Amino acid sequence: MSAGSSKLSNIEHRAVIKYFVKKGKTPKEIFEYMVSVLQESAPSYKMVKKWARLFQQGRESCEDDPRPGRPVTVVTEENVRKTEKLVLADRRIKLWQIAEELQISKERVGEIIHEHMNMRKINARWVPKMLTPFDKQRRL
Repeated sequence: MSAGSSKLSNIEHRAVIKYFVKKGKTPKEIFEYMVSVLQESAPSYKMVKKWARLFQQGRESCEDDPRPGRPVTVVTEENVRKTEKLVLADRRIKLWQIAEELQISKERVGEIIHEHMNMRKINARWVPKMLTPFDKQRRL
């Protein structure tokens, strides 16, 4: 592995640390080796020490632990379908009404409508961003 092309992910860093811990190396030795090979892209000494301790305590996984709390995204296919159904039933519906109905934030409702449904609000109505020639003619 050449020093110039060594850009590893966090998981790969942890795998290297795990390997050296199993070989009996100290965190300082592991850090010095990683800096000599990876240079600027090497993890910090604090990070090497933390993961070396975890692997010495018996941890096997190099992945991050799952974090508690809300899911990362509420923009799911189900919420897109529900939003689409509400908008098509009432083109004058407001973001806050949809957000209240689906129990998600107004920002996420706006993202669903603008990004996933490709609609925008014109004259208090939700309309597709790209009108067909038939739609344009009908509007005249």
